[in-house]
Amino acid sequence: MKKSHPLRRVVLAGAATVSGIVLLLSLKPSSDPGSAQAAGAAAQEAAQGGAGAAVSGAITGDASQTQYGAVQVRVTVSNGKITKAETVQAPKGGQSDQITADAVPKLNQAALTAQSADIDAVSGATFTSEGYKKSLQSAIDKMKASAGASQGAAGAAPVSGTFDGDAAQTQYGAVQVRITVSNNQITKAETVQAPKGGQSDQITADAVPKLNQAVVTKQSPDIDAVSGATYTSTGYKQSLQSAIDKANASAGAQGSGAQEGSKAPEAPKAPEASKTPEGSGNAQAGGTFTGEAVQTQYGTVQVRITVSGGKITKAETVQAPKGGQSDQITADAVPKLNRAAVAAGSADIDAVSGATYTSGGYKESLQSALDQAGG
Repeated sequence: MKKSHPLRRVVLAGAATVSGIVLLLSLKPSSDPGSAQAAGAAAQEAAQGGAGAAVSGAITGDASQTQYGAVQVRVTVSNGKITKAETVQAPKGGQSDQITADAVPKLNQAALTAQSADIDAVSGATFTSEGYKKSLQSAIDKMKASAGASQGAAGAAPVSGTFDGDAAQTQYGAVQVRITVSNNQITKAETVQAPKGGQSDQITADAVPKLNQAVVTKQSPDIDAVSGATYTSTGYKQSLQSAIDKANASAGAQGSGAQEGSKAPEAPKAPEASKTPEGSGNAQAGGTFTGEAVQTQYGTVQVRITVSGGKITKAETVQAPKGGQSDQITADAVPKLNRAAVAAGSADIDAVSGATYTSGGYKESLQSALDQAGG
């Protein structure tokens, strides 16, 4: 996806660079810069756009919900190659501890070798493997999106806007962080979701303001956990890193013209459907883009789109409600929603009768995918 302007990004948490352009909001630097020698198709796509356009930095994929818990993958990229893969979240507790300990290192190594999400499942860890591959694909999609920020000439305007991180599931509830960025500086951090109920109310009331202040002070996700709020602090940092990743990826949208560049400050990527009118134009990128997982009353909905020549050529669900009556509703609604997305080329599609919640979640995730594609 060719962009006409680059973006100078402020380094927040490390020394990652994109072709000599300073990153807007830093990603954790690679600790293993030479572990991968061959570039796969995904890394090559991320590097398109001319010499020096290869991406470097750490990118966190969306959390993928499995039957045994969430799986979330972070990749470190150096000059367009995946040099490190690690899990931010993985199933734990009981037998899951042993399965995770055995499977995750193998999956990490496979990601380095394949340089893509096209890796084999680990025997005895089917659910974890599938979740890993989905999250890895999401990280690769974000890597492609961020590559556009390095294209073009120097002198682009700094990024400003509001960015919502992915919700991080903790033992006591979800944590989701929103950051406001002005001229490449985090000016505000707040929680969209935080643990609540019982003792959690007191812990949240004490910890969240401290975490918010720490982010603004350090301009980085590398902040200390609050004593007595370890789970909340960990979830906060994971969601914050995701928000920073999205701020990085938004650089491409700013380079495509004033109208798209104004999208971030006008409409934060929250669970609101108000962004739909802005996303009604066709996506301008080429490739595959996975939207955020949207929680509904009956389960998670997550959409992946394939874009070619600036048009959506395929829409599919990565996750959809299942079990009981949801199986029938999903089987009926999802194909209709997929066709509607391709036909409309946008998230401005009608809900399917009898599947209101699924339709709402689908549209929100679709809009998220369009945002990544620059639509």
